[in-house]
Amino acid sequence: MSRNQILETLLESAVVAIIRMPDAEKLKKIAEAIYAGGVSGIEITMTTPNALNVITELSRSMGDVIQVGVGSVTDRDTARRAVDAGARYIVSPVFKQELIDTAHEHDVPCIPGCFSPTEILTAYEGGADIIKVFPADVLGMAFIKGVKAPMPQLPLMPTGGVTPENAGDWIRAGACAVGVGSALLDKRAIAENDFAKLTDNAKILKASVEAGKSKKEG
Repeated sequence: MSRNQILETLLESAVVAIIRMPDAEKLKKIAEAIYAGGVSGIEITMTTPNALNVITELSRSMGDVIQVGVGSVTDRDTARRAVDAGARYIVSPVFKQELIDTAHEHDVPCIPGCFSPTEILTAYEGGADIIKVFPADVLGMAFIKGVKAPMPQLPLMPTGGVTPENAGDWIRAGACAVGVGSALLDKRAIAENDFAKLTDNAKILKASVEAGKSKKEG
């Protein structure tokens, strides 16, 4: 898939599930469970043990139905190795122009993390495909509305503070997508191998996002 095709798919789904999990086998079950609930954007963070091997395996086994990306990337070399491993998009907690340039050299989207309006606009003008507003729970939904009012062209993806229940509210506030981690991936359910709970969470999340899209467009 080309960068534009990957981006289009991510924006259509409007959800990126952020997975940090030391158990590779359990991680695959998590991906299958949330995909069954309608979530197809999966971000494997570099803080995951053997993250690149996990990305390769997940891309091979589920790459035809999900978009596997890499998160917590802060340098050019890691971005390159992740794309070689099968990552279809690069996510970072920070904005570094070299990450955008490297991602685009490999024809994949880059989603850098930004905090201030100036940083967000600089990343956008630098070619960022989506801007990860992080940590969004510190800023709140009013921040998304405030930034979008004078700069409606900015594609913002809040990460932090997003839950299955409030995801639609973030979309209505102006977000193009949401990043969701622990609120979606219930730790107790995972520990008890209750993957059906994750599927249920994903369904609630997707329903919330779709409702938010509908009211946003209307």
